[in-house]
Amino acid sequence: MTEFTEIADGVHVLVYPYLRVNCTLITGETGALLVDTLSTGTQARELHEAVRRVTTKPLGIVNTHFHFDHCFGNATLAGPATPIWGHQECARELRENGLAWQRVWEQELLGDDERIAREVGLTAIKPPNTEVAREDLVDIGGRLVKVSWHGRGHTAGDLVVRVDDVLVAGDLVEEGAPPGFADAFPLDWPETLRALATAAGPDTVVVPGHGEIVDAEFLSIAHDELAALDWLIREAHGDGGDVAKVAAASSLSRWGAAGLREAEHAVRRGYAQLDAATPNVLS
Repeated sequence: MTEFTEIADGVHVLVYPYLRVNCTLITGETGALLVDTLSTGTQARELHEAVRRVTTKPLGIVNTHFHFDHCFGNATLAGPATPIWGHQECARELRENGLAWQRVWEQELLGDDERIAREVGLTAIKPPNTEVAREDLVDIGGRLVKVSWHGRGHTAGDLVVRVDDVLVAGDLVEEGAPPGFADAFPLDWPETLRALATAAGPDTVVVPGHGEIVDAEFLSIAHDELAALDWLIREAHGDGGDVAKVAAASSLSRWGAAGLREAEHAVRRGYAQLDAATPNVLS
């Protein structure tokens, strides 16, 4: 049975075994806020049971971004009146392209876990209904939770959630695996992390999208690695660098095949940003 662990006063984190996704539950006097909802209806029902073992207060939801493993539980967990906060790009992507992405993700997952792949393919998509452009404050009964966007990174619309000394960073921060660049903006991501690191204090607890909880120093290290990748891409682009060779020269190569795959995504996405050849890359 997967359970929440309290990491700060009224702040609980559940690490779901599939993909090591982190879901964060924040409780207030009269309400609660759940950050991310997992991949499928089955997972979301397990998550709901874990939530109710902590609190039965009315629940709001935040989606950190549009990827299936962070928002495909929405339809199971949200009632007709449940507010779901998401960045406006996250909401737009799910509304306009959600079904197409669903088919892509189903096909990608088939080789790893056919059961989950099929369930992802059958899951109802429920986009956020409360869109955030830059920042919103959510009152859960005398406790204010800040939901904010600091720039493009893992996707165009990554939200972070801040309450007291806890920062829920979504997939802007990864622990135990390379960052994911398939839909990323590698030339923007370092500055987005810089903004988070600047706002973080020495006692800040950071909840990454996947993996173990980290700290403000981890944010700075992640920023430095992405900044180095940014400059590697810029320099290689000017020299017409081969994608595979540039990826192999990046620090992500230390992750082996998974790191090289993400590094190649990063180089291609970075080249496209510099060429302004990918839709929405420089919009």
